[in-house]
Amino acid sequence: GVEVGPQPQGVVRADILDKMRKIIKHGLDFVQLFNEGKEFPPCTIEVFKIMEKVDYPRNKNDEVIAIIHPKLQDQDWQPLNNGDPLFLTLDGEVIAYKGDCTVYPTFINEAAYYEKKQAFVKTVKVKLTAKHIRSSV
Repeated sequence: GVEVGPQPQGVVRADILDKMRKIIKHGLDFVQLFNEGKEFPPCTIEVFKIMEKVDYPRNKNDEVIAIIHPKLQDQDWQPLNNGDPLFLTLDGEVIAYKGDCTVYPTFINEAAYYEKKQAFVKTVKVKLTAKHIRSSV
């Protein structure tokens, strides 16, 4: 499967659909070239590895007591450093990120994840290296 977003549930966006089509085309082009016996050289790519799901701050009754801070909203895949604002309580208090490394939040304030108690997901950048590959055909 391919998921390209973000976009609200039940909404079809032309720009997102176009990106999805391009990704699928590249994937099919790769399969075609591989099946024709093309050799692909070694490569390294940077990816985001999920580290932790982060819930909204809650009180002892399990009620949400803070919302996503405006400076974090719509900042998926952008670096989040120690001290950067994460949440804003309903009475205006800023709750900052306390971490020992830079993370890259994603799925920030996604409606589909409210019921899963997920405000966002923390990811880190990692590099993956692939050896050369070639079809045995």
